[in-house]
Amino acid sequence: MSATDPNRVIVTGENPFIRLGPANGGENTTEASYWRILFSPAGPGHVLYIKSELTDDRWRIYSDNIAMTRWLQDTVQGMLNPATGDQSIPVIDAWFEKQGDPRYFWTEMIESRDDEIAMTWYDIGDPLLVHTQAGQDPKRPYGVCTVLIPALGARLTVNGTQAAGEPRPTERDGRPFSTCALAFSESWTETR
Repeated sequence: MSATDPNRVIVTGENPFIRLGPANGGENTTEASYWRILFSPAGPGHVLYIKSELTDDRWRIYSDNIAMTRWLQDTVQGMLNPATGDQSIPVIDAWFEKQGDPRYFWTEMIESRDDEIAMTWYDIGDPLLVHTQAGQDPKRPYGVCTVLIPALGARLTVNGTQAAGEPRPTERDGRPFSTCALAFSESWTETR
């Protein structure tokens, strides 16, 4: 048996996310999917897909590579959340920075002409290595290999105002997880 995945790698990078909602359950009030791409058919770059009461409950997209952003919408990000696949959502030019140590906390900072966004993960749990094959699930044509690091604490601010809601503990394959996580060393594949 070969240790090499037989599928074609289409994107590699990071994809930490924050999903906040009421403590007692219910719909997410904030959803943010952040990507730091090292390799893709449309080049490297950063992008944040965000919807929150802080964005008037509308999707916003911030990026430093519009071609990569639109490619992700057509592929992996659009599969993960079809609402983010809408190509009519404008892409706002932005700058990106990071800081922290993922053993304790991690912060991603996004700045555009009009907005300053900070996403912070803390109360970090044990990492999980997830590997699924492309085509394994008919609803998910892509495969992924990623290190998911759950965060029981997270906050998201836009121009200094903190989003409502909180992370909620969950389980993934019987292991403690959260609605907020760092996703590092993430590679997505498709069948050849």
